[in-house]
Amino acid sequence: MHDFNPEGMAAMYRAMIREEIESLKAPVNVVGFLVSDDPASATYARYTEDGCKDVGIHFALAHKAREEIADAIRAANADPAVHGIFVYYPIFGDERDAEIKDLVDPKKDVEGLTTYWMDKLYRNERFDDNDRRHRAILPCTPLAIIKVLEATDAYSPGGLPFRDQVITVFNRSDVVGRPLAYMLANDGGTVNSFDVHGGVVIGAGKSADTPIDRATALSRSDIVITGVPSRQFEKIRAEELKPGAICLNFSFVKNFEDAARDAARIYVPRVGPLTVAMCLRNASRLYRNYHC
Repeated sequence: MHDFNPEGMAAMYRAMIREEIESLKAPVNVVGFLVSDDPASATYARYTEDGCKDVGIHFALAHKAREEIADAIRAANADPAVHGIFVYYPIFGDERDAEIKDLVDPKKDVEGLTTYWMDKLYRNERFDDNDRRHRAILPCTPLAIIKVLEATDAYSPGGLPFRDQVITVFNRSDVVGRPLAYMLANDGGTVNSFDVHGGVVIGAGKSADTPIDRATALSRSDIVITGVPSRQFEKIRAEELKPGAICLNFSFVKNFEDAARDAARIYVPRVGPLTVAMCLRNASRLYRNYHC
């Protein structure tokens, strides 16, 4: 097993972003809205604030009550001095959070979570203009995972970089798992997408009706990615893996048994530092595309 630490790659991207920010004639201003007292949300807010300071982005964290968040987002949308917006979820912890996501102006959506950007991803539209100068904004954690995989021999530059790769993703959330599956499929991968209800095969730009079971998916997979929300999920065992598989975990819950981690050709225990770097990259890109 070879452990892959994303810290070095995150530092490389931060250095590139810092250079971009220094070349601009005006400051990049980002605001973050924190409502929940969820420790993970507070930690993410702190990491993004530290990341912004590191690369020279001006960041302001605003603590808001639930009933204030919609008006706060609308005000930030209307403020020409604000170039990027973070919203730290959960807000309500139910379907209303999806409505909050779509209040953010897509041209200020640092996390790439609005329906505007998600629809582009699902349609495999990679630019936001006819001249193909403005690249579409992608969600940060899925993008971080793609960047990690780019550093492995599973990624073939040019054309469809994940062609001939079978990839299993244990997470089908609208924030990470589902967009990640489509990003991998858009780049040529055959993706088995699992949630609590089971697995389906995703390919050719849409979710197929073809179900697949866990044992079959894992035995065929060159890459296995997990992001389960609870320790109640069955951990992946070494004997389930295809020999030479690359294994990546992006949740705080480690979903591989120790023997499975040892059996993996490459094991990636986390992507958090790179997720923050991708958020900073999105903030810089939004500024250059829409606010210069």
